[in-house]
Amino acid sequence: MNAFDEFYIGWQGRAPRTIGLFVRKMIIALCMSVLAFGGILAFVQHSIGIAIFEWGTHKMFTGTLRTSPYPHLSVRQPGKSAGQSDYLLVAPFKHGLDPAPIAVLDGKPVTLIGTLIFRDNETMIEALPETIKPASSNPDLPITSHESQLTNRVTLRGEIVDSKCYFGVMNPGRLTPHRGCAVRCISGGIPPVLLVQQEDRPPTTYLLVSNDGSSVNKQILDMVAEPIEITADLVQQGSLKILRANPSTYRRLKK
Repeated sequence: MNAFDEFYIGWQGRAPRTIGLFVRKMIIALCMSVLAFGGILAFVQHSIGIAIFEWGTHKMFTGTLRTSPYPHLSVRQPGKSAGQSDYLLVAPFKHGLDPAPIAVLDGKPVTLIGTLIFRDNETMIEALPETIKPASSNPDLPITSHESQLTNRVTLRGEIVDSKCYFGVMNPGRLTPHRGCAVRCISGGIPPVLLVQQEDRPPTTYLLVSNDGSSVNKQILDMVAEPIEITADLVQQGSLKILRANPSTYRRLKK
């Protein structure tokens, strides 16, 4: 006997035993199929990475203030190597940190209060501008040279993103769905970066500046979140990787 040998009357309280077993098996099989499909779909998806914004948590930072090409704080890494890290500085919300009021502190030890933003090896501080003050003591600061060093001429392909959102405030903070937000952030002074994806290691970001090292924020707004090829001088300034090129030479790539 099979399920179709029995007759089910809709107004009865229970279905015939064989039909009930058949329906239960089909429901269980369907649920297991949905779970298996969801697991496979999650497994094959590319990770968007772990991005952290310690919103609401303010800490004090000490380092050497640099205002060029964008405000950043040079800090000494712990350990025997005593290397140097450079943390980009931005203001709250969709604003870059105005270098003019802090220009007199350029190259000097300072303390500031801010919130950490980080993804992979990239770190940023959302600083409270009014808290940036000369350091009252002689802190253990980086001793390495911070002069810009030209490494070589490179051609890189990637996507222009706003560093604040990509480093941790938004996740993933890139691609077309984030374009509107990125344009507002970059127009507000957030440092723009070229995000270059790499198959065998974490993505790399490069600060974008003009040939003379000045800001390019206003010139690149129509190229944000698009595939771009840039041929530029690669400059190393501390731990910052910087691309110097005229934005008019940026080349759009076909999607």
